[in-house]
Amino acid sequence: MLKAKKKVYKNGLRVVTIPMKDNPTVTVLVLVGTGSDYEQKEINGISHFLEHMCFKGTTKRPSVQVIAHELDSLGCQYNAFTGSEYTGYYAKGDSKNFKQMFDIVTDVYLNSTFPETEMEKEKGVIVEEINMYEDMPASHVQDLFTEVLYGDQPAGRSTLGTKENIYKMVRDNFVNYKKTHYVAENTVVIVSGNITSEEVYKEITKYFKDVPVNKSGKKPKTKDSQDKPNILIKYKETDQTHFVLGVRTFDLFDKRNTTLSMLAGVLGAGMSSRLFTKLREEMGVAYYVRAYNQASLDHGAFQISAGVNNTRTEEVIKEIIKECNLLIKEKVTDKELDKVKSLIIGNMKMSLEATDDIANFYGGQELMKGEIKTLEDKIKEIKKVTPEDIQKMAKIIFKTKNLNLAIIGPYKDQSQFEGILKF
Repeated sequence: MLKAKKKVYKNGLRVVTIPMKDNPTVTVLVLVGTGSDYEQKEINGISHFLEHMCFKGTTKRPSVQVIAHELDSLGCQYNAFTGSEYTGYYAKGDSKNFKQMFDIVTDVYLNSTFPETEMEKEKGVIVEEINMYEDMPASHVQDLFTEVLYGDQPAGRSTLGTKENIYKMVRDNFVNYKKTHYVAENTVVIVSGNITSEEVYKEITKYFKDVPVNKSGKKPKTKDSQDKPNILIKYKETDQTHFVLGVRTFDLFDKRNTTLSMLAGVLGAGMSSRLFTKLREEMGVAYYVRAYNQASLDHGAFQISAGVNNTRTEEVIKEIIKECNLLIKEKVTDKELDKVKSLIIGNMKMSLEATDDIANFYGGQELMKGEIKTLEDKIKEIKKVTPEDIQKMAKIIFKTKNLNLAIIGPYKDQSQFEGILKF
């Protein structure tokens, strides 16, 4: 059983180590608790843009070419990512190169210089990234879904921001934003792989001695209420309609999230799930259909997404709602629930085979919740869920007033969908 060891320094910096003696690789991951949910409207997109700019040069490594050449020469996989509530920087490679990798990742995180010439060029890159996702309706509809849920507040805005915002940003925006959020108490350093905790602590002492220690910026509280179904449609001439149908659920700290994951599994986990069987195998109207619950610090949403034949969108939405209603009326069988549990547990185990996945698994828990559960802990929680729990949860969340629908497709009038959004 893998064990994560946590150490908290006097300045608030948290360090998580997961020694894996027989693994030939090591992953160095630095997570910071900020993302688009922390941004003011006029700088929406800065968390993601800042993540890009951190690779454009540091006081020690003056350009992106120097950083990339050094990491490539070590044979590393490396990247960064930004979400609504977190940002991460990582490198994964041969464990014998741990010290060099640690040096580079922490240098990128702590000592970026934000050169203005690079910033102006990167604006074009970010705008093209926005264009790319807008041309991918299966992805872009997710942004519409958060907008229909939360509207004009941080939780309802895109992580990428708007093109107008990107073009207006100046160097001081990055400097001030980093100074506010990239501080010790808001940072978690995770190292997993063929290392010892003591090796990591030595590097922490060496590189993080001057990390800023001021209080981190706070996330605005999300307004999370609804009294009637909501619909948001983006007209686009497409060969296929992409939609997300969902309801509000609970925040990250709610103990019922495990039950929600099992409910999502019944509907959309695997090729034997109810919705996959109904939409793909029986009706032949979709290539993909997914169901999952997304829990955040102060809000959550259960969603079902699919790409379907344009001529049968209403029919498909009705069938999905019918399947949700069935979970309210009838308990799932022990056999079906056991199948879902086995599938989810099996996927969890397979998703934790590599050091980078393990670093994200443990580090994400520490950053977001301030606690760490092992895979075994999570499996125990899954096994406790009963058919009665699933039915009770369906009754709680599947209510007409809670429904939200986001659609990208050849539609201009939302009235055709209003009459079918009801349980």
